[in-house]
Amino acid sequence: MRFAIFGVGAVGGYFGGKLAAGGEDVLFIARGATLAALRADGLRVRSIGGDFTVHPVRASDGGDAPAAVECVLVCVKAWQVPGAAERIAGLLAPDGFAVYLGNGVEAPEQLAAALGRERVLGGLCRIVAKQEAPAVIDHFGVSPTVVFGELDDRPSERVERLLAAFEDAGIDAVVPPSTRAALWEKFLFIAATSAVGAVTAVPAGVVRSCPESRQLLIAAMREIQDLARRQEIPVREDALERALAFYGSLPADVTASMQRDLMEGRPSELEAQTGAVVRLAEALEMPVPVHRFLYAALLPRELAVRASG
Repeated sequence: MRFAIFGVGAVGGYFGGKLAAGGEDVLFIARGATLAALRADGLRVRSIGGDFTVHPVRASDGGDAPAAVECVLVCVKAWQVPGAAERIAGLLAPDGFAVYLGNGVEAPEQLAAALGRERVLGGLCRIVAKQEAPAVIDHFGVSPTVVFGELDDRPSERVERLLAAFEDAGIDAVVPPSTRAALWEKFLFIAATSAVGAVTAVPAGVVRSCPESRQLLIAAMREIQDLARRQEIPVREDALERALAFYGSLPADVTASMQRDLMEGRPSELEAQTGAVVRLAEALEMPVPVHRFLYAALLPRELAVRASG
């Protein structure tokens, strides 16, 4: 398949790098220092599963890329998705499609509104990684996995082709029975752990070992689980328990990307995670007091960062 990786941070760098190393036709879309580093030195991935380098790589800012891409993996932050949609549309072949692999539950619909529902798959990934430097990715936790499917869960030839491409590149890939349920189960985990991690400013090991912060985390997860069920999304009965078990398996020093962004003074995914819970619950007239507290506690920091930038 012909791929474009839109956003070459931790997620795009790792999965795009694996696809390119596996022989797929991959174009990396980046800007500034990352684009310069890709062109000069290629992409370097340090991984607990084995380090690798892709050099040379095809890299562009997107302006000179032909509209011939079969699959765009959208790997920017959730708050960047609406602004990126027009550039993504310009990359796609007439039968091409986009898959968002970042955090949040609103991005697939945002892409569908801009590109058309027929040109979007739902997707997510599981990985603990960070961008160490431009075009240098450090994967330091969790066996990387991608999960994706049609928005209406129908079987399709393009899903099968994408599954084969990931598997041929050595990437664990799953097509779930319900794409929306998979998105919400990931959201239950990431939105709760990100917000509780940010408000406490401590890593996973401290959150889960302190009874008070652990109970705060469980309460946040339960609100998201209840919100999903109010929308008739078929999350599994043990979704909360699975999320807690996964959190318990993480290295003690792990922090979430939203947490790191807020703590280090960068714009974060607060609106796409905690803010989304508050907005969606408000539309259903459903109380979510834990997320209202988390949002109120974190919003001043987010607004200050954006005002200064």
